[in-house]
Amino acid sequence: MNEDILKGKWKELKGSVKEKWGNLTDDDLTEVEGKEEKLLGLLQAKYGYTKDKAEEEYKGFISGYKDGKSSNKK
Repeated sequence: MNEDILKGKWKELKGSVKEKWGNLTDDDLTEVEGKEEKLLGLLQAKYGYTKDKAEEEYKGFISGYKDGKSSNKK
């Protein structure tokens, strides 16, 4: 379900993703194209997160967009 949100709202979310994780470049975000696994991999590479930490950060971020909400919980 989280990946569906990411794919479906990717254009809307890109700005919020970049705001939250400023080390991600525009090229990184283009590469992600709404794919959860790619975003998680970039978070691990750019921030040194473990897989579990990347998933925890991502789930916290995307939870603000469930059920049609558009506010980002940081």
